[in-house]
Amino acid sequence: MKYEILIAIGFAFFGSLIAVAVLRDWRRAFLVPEGYAGLLYQKGKFVEVRRAGEHVRWGRKFTLGVADLRKTSLLVAGQDVLTSDNVGIKTSLLVTYQVTDPVKAAHETQNWQGDLYNAAQIALRAVAGGVTIEALLGQRLDIGSQLLARVQPDAAKVGISVTAVEVKDVSLPNDLKRAFADVLKAKQEGQAALERARGESASLRNLANAARVLEGNPALQNLRLMQSLTAAQHGGNTLVLGIPGGFVPLKQSAKPAGTESNEVT
Repeated sequence: MKYEILIAIGFAFFGSLIAVAVLRDWRRAFLVPEGYAGLLYQKGKFVEVRRAGEHVRWGRKFTLGVADLRKTSLLVAGQDVLTSDNVGIKTSLLVTYQVTDPVKAAHETQNWQGDLYNAAQIALRAVAGGVTIEALLGQRLDIGSQLLARVQPDAAKVGISVTAVEVKDVSLPNDLKRAFADVLKAKQEGQAALERARGESASLRNLANAARVLEGNPALQNLRLMQSLTAAQHGGNTLVLGIPGGFVPLKQSAKPAGTESNEVT
């Protein structure tokens, strides 16, 4: 009887070990990090999307792929494009995007990043070909809006949401750089000449106003002269000044003694 009990206990023990091994083999625990989405597959076939957290599934041959859902940016390196006025330039873009449908991004295309890169290239060539070089340089925000409108539909097809497309750098040919520098220099020189002319006009107006004031008030000329003499004296300078006749009335000198009048009585 004792042997039968021991044999039963042994079978139970080994049975429990086998059951634990089987359960462990059938139990799958998956951990999806924050900011990612988990794509669960069984035997290579897509099953469902799992959000951030720990997940347990019972079964065999489960695998988990992850997709980054955080917002990020893609740099489209310098592209040689031709503007509407036949100017060849090299332009780079910065595309800001976010994966909103990880299932589409994983299953609808082989390389969604390459598709997004190509869509931005094609949009840049189309938009740049319809504007002049001056518009491309001076209206970057408007150009970015046009690029965004062209890129968004293509990106949405593969589960990507594009939030912004910006013109990052524009490289001009050397001869065009010199031409723009000459134009800028000419504008600055013209502005400087205009400012000088305005200053001279203002100075002439002030002189004309001062002349009219002195003409109506001759005594002011004497007062101004006295102020100049006082300033020169305090400064320790020697001032040679011709005094106008109106400053001090000149008296006629007295006749020499012994001179008689030639008046006839």
